[in-house]
Amino acid sequence: MTADGPSNVEAQARELLARAQGAPSGRAAHMLRGGPGSHLTQTVIALRAGASLAEHQNPGEATVLVLDGQVRLVAGDQTWPGGRGDLIDVPASRHSLEADADSVVMLTAVKRV
Repeated sequence: MTADGPSNVEAQARELLARAQGAPSGRAAHMLRGGPGSHLTQTVIALRAGASLAEHQNPGEATVLVLDGQVRLVAGDQTWPGGRGDLIDVPASRHSLEADADSVVMLTAVKRV
């Protein structure tokens, strides 16, 4: 997926948070940039308070920008809290993302080549 023009990330965040509120998983996501064949991806992810992204491996280099709410990135016995405006480096190890409040983040990732 490549952008045809600017994306309104705030509008996307509001829409996704509304979808996450009604989803059994408590989350919703939309890839703004990237896709098959792309090295760079940018995905907006909304998490209802108490929801999480289960532990998974980092396929490359990544950051999480907290657009709204309060989250925790957890890798083993290490935890990185983040609130609105915080940029968190994603570790190379297995990790999870947990929402302490209704939250929206932008995940930016570059796949290893």
